Amino acid sequence: MARHEVVIIGGGNAGVSLAARLVRYGVKDVALIEPRDHHLYQPLFSHIAGGRAQVKEAVRSQQSVIPKVVTWIRDKATDIDAGANTVMLESGSSVDYGHLVVCPGLQYHWEAVPGLAEAVNSPYGSSHYEFELAPKTWSLLSALRSGTAIFTMPAGPVKCAGASQKPMYLACEYWKEKGVLDRIRVVMVQPYPTVFGVPEVDQELERKIAEYGIELRTNSELVSVDPASRTASIRDTAAGTIEELQYEVLNAVPPQSAPDWLTSTDLPAAGDQGGFVEVDTETLRHPRYANVWSLGDAAGTSNSKSGGSLRKQTKVLARNLVAAREGKPVTQKYNGYSVCPFTVSRNTVVFAEFDNHYRPMPTIPKVPTWKESRLSWWVDRIMFPQVYWRLILRGRA
Repeated sequence: MARHEVVIIGGGNAGVSLAARLVRYGVKDVALIEPRDHHLYQPLFSHIAGGRAQVKEAVRSQQSVIPKVVTWIRDKATDIDAGANTVMLESGSSVDYGHLVVCPGLQYHWEAVPGLAEAVNSPYGSSHYEFELAPKTWSLLSALRSGTAIFTMPAGPVKCAGASQKPMYLACEYWKEKGVLDRIRVVMVQPYPTVFGVPEVDQELERKIAEYGIELRTNSELVSVDPASRTASIRDTAAGTIEELQYEVLNAVPPQSAPDWLTSTDLPAAGDQGGFVEVDTETLRHPRYANVWSLGDAAGTSNSKSGGSLRKQTKVLARNLVAAREGKPVTQKYNGYSVCPFTVSRNTVVFAEFDNHYRPMPTIPKVPTWKESRLSWWVDRIMFPQVYWRLILRGRA
C-alpha cells in the first residue's frame, strides 16, 4: 500500500494549485489523485460559447500542469476511510495519507430534470458547462436569426453561478450587430429573487437586460424538457405555476452536487444532502478529523463557488496545513471572498467582487468594480487566463 505525507483528491484548479503551493512551502511528499489526462480552464467555456475564445485556449495536458515532484496517481477516488487515513481507488488499490485534501469538484445531475440530457444533446440544445458542448453552444447561437432562446440556471450550489448568464449577453450583442435581436425572444430563467444577489451588481445587470430586451424569470426553475417538441417547462416557485415555452435554442446549466461517492463517506456534516465536506469555513480544516482538509467546489463553505474564491482558499489552506504538520497553531483564515466577471457585451465586463453574505468586497477599496468596463473585459479575457496557466497553477498567485 502506498503512503504519502499529503494526498490531494482532484486535479482541477484546487488540486494542482494547492499541490504547487505546498511544494513551494517545503512539503516534499505530495501525491495527487486525478484520472483525467487533460486539464481545463473553465472560465473560458463561457467565452467559447459566446464566440470570443477558441477551444485550444482552455485545455492543457494534465501532465504539463502537475508539478514534476508531485506523484500523480492516475486513478479515481471511490471512498475514504478517515479513521484509517486511507483513500480507496477505482482500480482496487488504496493509498494512505498523513494529511488529506479533498477537492474533487462537483458532479452534474442531468437526470434531475426530465428530458434535459436528451435536450442538450439534440440539434437544438446545449450547455457551455460541458467543455465538449461549449463550441456547439456558439454554433447554435450564432446561427439563430429568429425565434426563442432560453438560458437556464438551477437552484443550489453551482460552479460560478454567474457564468450561466455570460453566453446570453455575448449572443445578444452579436444578434444586435447582425440586426436580428428584435426578432429573437431571449428568456433567462433564474431561481432566485434577483438576477444575481448583490444589489449593486443587480442594478448594472438589469440595465443590460433592459438594453437587450431579455425576459427575466426570477424565482423560476426549469423542471422538464420535451426535446421532440422543443418545449421547456418552467416553474415559478413563488406563484406555483408552470409556463410552457417552445424554443429554437436551449442553453441549460445542470443541477450540481458533490460527487456521489463523497456523499457516502463520513466527511459531510450530518444532514448535508449535497455531500459537501464539512470544514471550518475560515481554516478549511475538518472539525472531526484534524488531518483532513477541503477547498473549492466540494468544500462545505458558505461562499459563492468560483476560481477567485479558490485562489484565496488555496493560500489559507496551504499555510494552515504546513503549520499543522509542524505542530503549530492554525492561524490563517479565509474571509469568504468570491468574484464573478459578467461578460455583458463582446468587449465589456461587470466585475462582481463580494463576500459570503453577498456584500461588495472590492479588491481595491472604494473602487466600484461592478460598473461595466472595457478594462474589466481585458482583465477577465486576456490577463486572467495567462495568470492561471503561468502563476496560479504554479502556486505563485
